[in-house]
Amino acid sequence: MNSTQIPVHFDTELQAVSAQLLAMGGLAESQLSQALYAITRASGETVQQVLQLEQRLNAAEVDLERELWAVVARHQPAARDLRLLIAVSKMVHDLERIGDEAARVARAVPRLLSHGTLGAGGPMGQALLAVGTTGRLATELLRLALDAFARRDVAQARRVLRDDDALDASFDELMRRLVSCMSDHPRLISAGIDLVFVAKALERVGDHAKNLAEQVIYCVEGVDVRHANPKRTPCPAS
Repeated sequence: MNSTQIPVHFDTELQAVSAQLLAMGGLAESQLSQALYAITRASGETVQQVLQLEQRLNAAEVDLERELWAVVARHQPAARDLRLLIAVSKMVHDLERIGDEAARVARAVPRLLSHGTLGAGGPMGQALLAVGTTGRLATELLRLALDAFARRDVAQARRVLRDDDALDASFDELMRRLVSCMSDHPRLISAGIDLVFVAKALERVGDHAKNLAEQVIYCVEGVDVRHANPKRTPCPAS
């Protein structure tokens, strides 16, 4: 192998690592969408599909982590490329955690079905509509964060940080509806608590999507914005 071949091979490996991360993101997005379908459509049979996707996501995490460290060992990358590998390593863990949260949503479905809670016409109907709204917002943040990584789009990554406010507001509204419903219908307290955990899982998906967006900014600009206020952090001049 001559010296000119090494950078070409390294660039190919970096592209492969990025592609693996995006494939893993696709699994997480699909898992979250199916979990939301299960809980908003009272689909118990969809739960198993969500859990099977979780196993695939966990396996993808292991494979990608192994490949990341193999790339580092082979090439000892320079600063910019090393930032990419560090960012991907952190994003892998956030995607795996998103899968965990999706599985948590799905696992609540059989219990809610046993309570007879799911269904738009019941006393929990408004809360379930709010679950759907919160879930869609969380899914959109995840999609935007993954797209920002695919295109190395810092502006879009910063949008994810700002748009998380809408998810937080939706979560707060969902919690108010759940508290009101449990107060008016004490027999539904057990089901309401299950939905509280579902709501918290969806909020955490948004937190993980923010983490992904922060890593996109780090990867492109080398700037750590984890503790910065996105509304006060100016976009760099192009």
